[in-house]
This record gives sequence, structure tokens and C-alpha cells, in this order.
Amino acid sequence: MTEAITWLGLWLCRLLAFGPRWLLRAIAALVGGLAFRFAARRRAIAMTNLALCFPDWPQEERTRIAREHFYFYARAFLERFEIWFGSPKRLRERVLIEGMENFLAHQDKPIIILAPHFLGLDAGGVRFQLERQFASMYSHQSNAVLDTWTTQGRTRFNSPVILSRNQSITKIVGHLRRGLPIYFLPDMDFGVRDAVFAPFFGQPAATVTSVVRLSRLLGAVVVPLVTRITDQGYVARFYPGWQHPNDDAKETLIEGVTKMNTFIEQRILESPGQYLWTHRRFKSRPPGMPAVYG
Repeated sequence: MTEAITWLGLWLCRLLAFGPRWLLRAIAALVGGLAFRFAARRRAIAMTNLALCFPDWPQEERTRIAREHFYFYARAFLERFEIWFGSPKRLRERVLIEGMENFLAHQDKPIIILAPHFLGLDAGGVRFQLERQFASMYSHQSNAVLDTWTTQGRTRFNSPVILSRNQSITKIVGHLRRGLPIYFLPDMDFGVRDAVFAPFFGQPAATVTSVVRLSRLLGAVVVPLVTRITDQGYVARFYPGWQHPNDDAKETLIEGVTKMNTFIEQRILESPGQYLWTHRRFKSRPPGMPAVYG
């Protein structure tokens, strides 16, 4: 029964995504407003994150950003079906790529595409598939119908390689050595395993070290790709890349992770409502520090 309801809901969203744009955005505003009001747990997570990251901001400003986040979350979800099922021509019109020269400048090296959790993430990833084959990490959905739709939607073009998060890092190394870029999402709290505590807006955040370690091991270039929602659609922008020195010292590892977090902070400040504030980014805490999510 649950799968049948999911299937019906997904088809309704797919139909809506190809309807009048004003209608979709009006529904996104309604759904986002209702979610902010009634999704108490997610609202509390967002407000906690914003209070930790921006303690000097007025409460009213943090609330405004949280409301904006729920709107963009709903809009990105609804528009995702146009990304998943629209024609290549439509996709190119709706999602613009900027800074492609920053990606093309490193074709002679392994490339890690650093894709922080902005809400336009799916749009940028699928759009880039039209240009290049790459590999990407994927966490399976608990609902089988949603998992099928998500997997199909994210693997439309150029036969991308989908890697489960529990697969060995040796698979990632193999793909990078064969010249396949890796689309990496580095800014979620997956626990303290393979992570270090690095500052994120002044807070200790458990941050995976894979990007830095792979860059050091293989001489890979880290090229960020940030996708933003705009009035016209989406803009996926590549930023200048960097490499991490081949140094095994833990201090250098933490410096590399901090550099990555600092870059993400700078992009968040440009469009704070579009970052994934409803994720428990500070779930893991250093020894002796209290939990922050109740």
C-alpha cells in the first residue's frame, strides 16, 4: 500500500513539473510553508544549525533563512522531476553551466568534483552528465519505489557509475586512476569513522577525510561544483580547483579538510537559504561536548 501511494505521488509530481511554472512555485511556497510550520523536528534541526553557525544574527533573520530553506527544498523536490524526465534540450535550457574552463583545465589529472549539499544538487549533477561520464556516491532510499525513481533519474546520460557509500575506497581509487571523475558530497555527518573534527562556521564538525586523502594519494585535483536555484532555473558553477600536498601528517590532513569547509562556508554566505540546514551536521561531537539536537 505504501509503495502504491508513493508511486501515485511521484507520478503526480512528474505531471506537475511539466505544468505552468508559476503553479509549481506557488505549490512549493505552500508546501514549504506547511513543512516549516508542521515538520517540527526538521524545523528544530534547521534552527539549531543556524543558531550554531550564525550566533550573531538576529533570531528573526535565522527564522527567515529557515523559512526560505523549506521553500527551496520543496521547489527543488518538485522541479527534480523535470530534471529526471525532461529532454536534453530542456535540461540545457533550465540548468546553465558556468566555469567549465575550471574543470577542463585539469584533464591530465584525476579529478574529484566537490559537490556540497546545496538544494540544487540533483540538477547540477544530471546536467553535467550531458557533458561527461563520471562516478558518484549514492545512499539507497528506504522506499523501494522512490529508490528506483531516484536511481533512474540520476543515471540518465553517459552511463554514470553509481557507488554505494559502503563500498571500498579502492573502487574509487580505481575509477580515478582510469580517468573517471568522482562526484563527491563531502559535507554530511556520517560519524567519526574516517573523519576528523574540523571547524565549520566555528563549530567542530565531523568531516570525512576522503577528498583530502584521495587528492594526496593520487595527485587528484579538487574542483568544486555548486548548483544554485535561480528565478530562471539553475546555475551549476565550477570553481578553480586545488590539490592537497602529499603529506601524511594529521595536522596537514586537518588543514586540508578545513580548507574544504571554508570554501563551503563562503558559498553558503552567498545564498544561505539554499543549503541543507535540515541535516544534523553536528550530530557527532568531540569527547566532552554535549549533544545539540535534544
